[in-house]
Amino acid sequence: MSGDLIVQVRKLSQLYAYTSIKMHETVARKAGFSGTDHKYLGFILQKGQMTAGELADLTGLTTGAVTGLIDRFEKKKLVKRHFDENDRRKVVIIPDSERITALITPFYKDYQSCSEELIRSFSTPEIKTIETYFLKAIELMEKTTETIKEKTKDI
Repeated sequence: MSGDLIVQVRKLSQLYAYTSIKMHETVARKAGFSGTDHKYLGFILQKGQMTAGELADLTGLTTGAVTGLIDRFEKKKLVKRHFDENDRRKVVIIPDSERITALITPFYKDYQSCSEELIRSFSTPEIKTIETYFLKAIELMEKTTETIKEKTKDI
């Protein structure tokens, strides 16, 4: 594969990431959030009930930032805090899935439908190639994140 093609695909990947950020930021603002809060709400909706520590691990946020995040979501009645009966320091976040879905779905309904149509426009082997790319790219990003954390843990 030529170097030019690799550069072209890397630039497309960057453009995809930037466009995704822009779209999600727009949706978030319309729904009354910052872009990152909106994405973290998606984590909570997808994963369901979890501890604050689990959310910190999942997002890469500090525990202090997770506390602020939960405060903002609780204020909007999107989650509830439940304190562990045996360890009051352990906070379980319980999402109100219906309320979250009702808030977010109107913004994504058309996009989800169109993106599913786009995926269906590819052959099964093409979809498998796209799937492989995403799985390997995710793995690479996770490894890079861990490497950065490890190299900078004393900073």
